[in-house]
Order: sequence, then structure tokens, then C-alpha cells
Amino acid sequence: MSAEPASIDGAPSSRTVRRDLLLLAIAALVVFGAGIGLRNPWPADEPRFALIARDMVASGQWFFPEVGAELYADKPPVFFWMIAALYVLTGSLRVSFLLPSLAAAGVTLALVYDLGRRFWGHRCGILAAATLVVTAQFALQARAAQIDMSLCMFTTLGLYGLARHLIGGPRWGWYVVGFASMGAGIITKGVGFLPALALVPWAWAAWKRWPEATRSRSWKWLIGPVAMLAVVGLWLVPMLWLVEASGDPAYAAYRDEILFKQTGERYASSWHHVKPAWYFVVNVIPALWLPFSIAIPWLVPRWRERLRERDTKILLLLGWALCVLVFFSISPGKRGVYVLPALPAVALAAAPWLREMWERKTVNRIGFAIACLAAVALSGGLVFVRFIRPDRVAAISAKYDIEFPWGPLILLALISIALVASFRVRRGIAALTGLIVSVWIVLGFLIAPRIDSVRSGERLMGELQQKLGSGDEVGMVAWKEQFLLYVSRPVTLFGHRRFDVEQEVLDGAAWLAGGEGRRLFLDEANRDLCFGKRGVLVGHAHREDWYLVSGADLDASCRGRGHADVANEYRPPHLKHRAPTMSARAAAEVRVTATTAR
Repeated sequence: MSAEPASIDGAPSSRTVRRDLLLLAIAALVVFGAGIGLRNPWPADEPRFALIARDMVASGQWFFPEVGAELYADKPPVFFWMIAALYVLTGSLRVSFLLPSLAAAGVTLALVYDLGRRFWGHRCGILAAATLVVTAQFALQARAAQIDMSLCMFTTLGLYGLARHLIGGPRWGWYVVGFASMGAGIITKGVGFLPALALVPWAWAAWKRWPEATRSRSWKWLIGPVAMLAVVGLWLVPMLWLVEASGDPAYAAYRDEILFKQTGERYASSWHHVKPAWYFVVNVIPALWLPFSIAIPWLVPRWRERLRERDTKILLLLGWALCVLVFFSISPGKRGVYVLPALPAVALAAAPWLREMWERKTVNRIGFAIACLAAVALSGGLVFVRFIRPDRVAAISAKYDIEFPWGPLILLALISIALVASFRVRRGIAALTGLIVSVWIVLGFLIAPRIDSVRSGERLMGELQQKLGSGDEVGMVAWKEQFLLYVSRPVTLFGHRRFDVEQEVLDGAAWLAGGEGRRLFLDEANRDLCFGKRGVLVGHAHREDWYLVSGADLDASCRGRGHADVANEYRPPHLKHRAPTMSARAAAEVRVTATTAR
């Protein structure tokens, strides 16, 4: 027979709750906030989102995100608004671009703690929240300027509101809060409606008359969807009105892209990140949910026993998490981060048994084994590159002009050895947890600042500036978003993330040949298409050598084959900002070509 869940504590005092929240806030700042302000945005997504937010502030164009003076329709604007607002408050993009994820993680922890303490007592609440702090995927997203942690916050708030209503309710106020949060989630990332899937396990429990399942016949059930649509309308209605008022085909294309292609079509027939149906269960959860995932096999019997006893709380949390997993598994396009919203619910469902799990011998043995492997890998890797293949270190240092981070890596190796030696097998989970936390802190304070100039593209743009004359015009082909964060002059672009790169090179060549004093900046592979081996090497970044070429370097075979009118000028914020100027014909041509290539 399975062990009974932890007993419910007496209602904690407000002082106890404040103490618990303070401890969680400190833990979040230590683990998630390490290194904030010490690095710039890094690829793949961070530079794009930071660029959009910075240019929103500069242009005052809040409803239509732009990348390189071209409309960006991949995501709704709420996350960009968060970064932009914090940029206005702090005056530093280097600080503000990471703050939304940090704040969202903190709110998620508070929600998990509060729901856990209401369900099973404050000890269970603090254990569930603390487990999230040290879970690899949660910490990774809390430390990155990506949309997914903000989405996780809204989905957790949505689930929180519905759980307060659907278990032991009705509580119509929380029901409305849950749906309103879904609306905010939808205009952050289209799948923000996910908490509504909690109605599926609840409907089963209500039909079977499980204890605590709210059963109420009332017209008030309609208020929730109305509240969700009202929040979505705060963005959608003005956006549609502005598109209609503009009469611009480019804005109409933006509307159609964000409302249809980036939602239903992306889900049903995704054109990238195609993975098998078992991807999340086999490739993501076991590794990215460490150390929590170690305990899941021993939690399954506990959950099964409680479901047999008709525990509505466990059914709601696990049923919703399973619905989320199935929802994303059906779509052909999958990324590991898609299942992040389910993690807080699973941690909550595990809360009554977490203390037992972390004390279990087998769980600690597995944690100890993983910590030992990490210690051996760190120590052995350093010995290998220091004494057996020092040429690799020399090549990396020369190529990127950086000092290899020996000190921080040796420190991590020593920490891993010390943790393994101190905690041993009996407390293997503590050793693994300490190692995970140490990695985030050392990475944030010691490693990230050393490699930032290379990872961010700041150095490459400085080198480009040195190679250009004061009167030169520069165009960029197959450019990276991080380049635009550091350019100090207007640059000419030929589309954003075009799939027909060869045609983009030809368009750049047509612009280059159209005037004196023009230079084209592009990577080695694209340079070879029309410029042979000619040009000036600017530097190496993002796995490519980047060159500067002139009209004299252009092959005769490439002349006259491009469209110079596709060119669009981007001006950095310290210069006079200009809204998107690509002609309707040129914009349509780029989009049609890109869609065909897809």
C-alpha cells in the first residue's frame, strides 16, 4: 500500500506566509537573477525580442512590432511591451531584457506556493515551489529573455483561478481571474488558452460526483469566456482598426499572418521543429525536468492510489498537465519548452509526497550518480583540453579573441567534487541540486561576462565600424538581429529571415551596384555566391566568417539579376527613427518568395 500524503498543516499565520514568500524571493534572485546586467541579449531569440522592444520605445509604434524596420508577425506584443516598459523605467536594455522572465518566474513560484498551502498546507506549498527553483527547465527559462516563462506565469495564474473555483467552489471571482489570465496569455503567445483544458478533468469529476468538485448551474459560467475575449480585445480591436485605417497591404499581411498562419496553421502543419509524438516523454521531461523527473516513477503509484480514492485536486492538476502534454504531442512541430506550463501543475500534484521522495534511497542514488557523472565530465574534460589537446583551447581563443574561462570551469569542477564528497549517496539529490544551482551562479557571474562580446555580436559590429569609411553606406545580407542592436549608422536590409537567401544576395548586389561608396556585409557562404573569394574579412561570429565587399568585387554573372527596390533602410534609435518603408510590391514579393520556399 502506498504511503499516505503529508498531513494538512494548520492554517499558517500571515507572518509564516510572508516568511515563506521572502525565502522564495531570495532563492529566485540567487538562482534566476545571477548575472543580470552583466551580459547582452544572446541568440537565438533574445536579440530579436530586445530589438523589437527598444525600437517600440524609439518609434512609439506599440501595436506593430518591427524587426529591422519590417513588421514582425510571429508573436503577439505583450512580452515586447513588458521589456519596453522596463526599458523605459531602467534606461538600460542590458538590464531590462531579462527582468520580465525573472518577474514571471517569481509570480509563478508565489502562485504554486499559495495553491499548495491551500490544498495541503504551507510545507507542501514551499516544497513544490522550491522544487521549481532547482528544476533545470524552469531555471533555464527564468534566466532567458524568451516568451515562455511569461506564458507559464499566465497559464499558472489561469489554472490557479480555475482551481480555486472548480474545487470546493463556486468562487466566481477567481473563475473570472482565471479566464482573464488566459486572455493575457493569448496575446503573449497564442496558446495562452491552455488553462481552459482543466475543464476536461473537472467535468469528469463533477459527472462522477467526486468530493469537492464544484457543481453549479448558473449563467455566470459565461462570464469567464467573455472576460478572456475582453482582455484579448484590448490588443486585437485597436490592431484591427489601425490596419483597416492604414490601407497598407503590409499591415494587412501582418494581420493575416499573426491571426491565422502563426496560430492554427503553425499548430496543424508546422514547418519546422518536427518531432515524433513521444518527443516530450522521451527526450525532454527526463533531462530538462531534473532533478524532479527522478522522482516521477515513484510518484506514479501515489497518484494512482489517490485517484482511486477520488482525490479531485490530484485529478485536476494531473489531468490538466496530461491534456497539455497530449495537445502539444499531437502537433508535428515540437520544442522542449512547450511543456514548461505543465511543470508547475505536476510539481503541485507531487507536493504531498515531495519530502518522502527526496529522502528515498533509490532517488538519492540516481541523483548521486548524475552528480558524479557531471563531476567526472567537468574534471575529465578540463584535464583533456589542458594536457592532451591544448591546441583546441588555443584555436578557440585565437578564433574568438577571448581568454578561455579556465578559472570558472575549474571552480565548477571543484564544487562538483566537493558536493559529491560531502553529501555522498545518502543525500545524492542535495548534491545534484547544489551542482545545478552552482552552474547557474558561476555561469551568470563569471562565464557569461567573459564571452558576451562574442555571443552578442557587439564585438563584430565594432569591427565593422572600424572597416567602414565615414561616408560609406552599408547593406547587410542574411543578417542577425543582434547586429542591429549595435550598429551606429543607418544600414540597408533586404528582408528579414528570407528563405530565398540566394535571391537576397542578388538583391543586395543590385543595391551595391547602384551607387558609389556602398559596401555589402555578409557571411562567407553567401559572399562566395557572387563575390568569389574577394572582400575584406571583418571578423568571426556565430560560427561564420563575415566579410565586407564593394561593387568592384561583384561577379559579372550576378549583375542585373536582383531587385534593388526590395532594399529598406533601418536607422538605430539614436538616429531619427523611421517606420517601415518597404513598398507594398517589394514586401509582397519577399513574402511570396519566402512562403514558396517554406
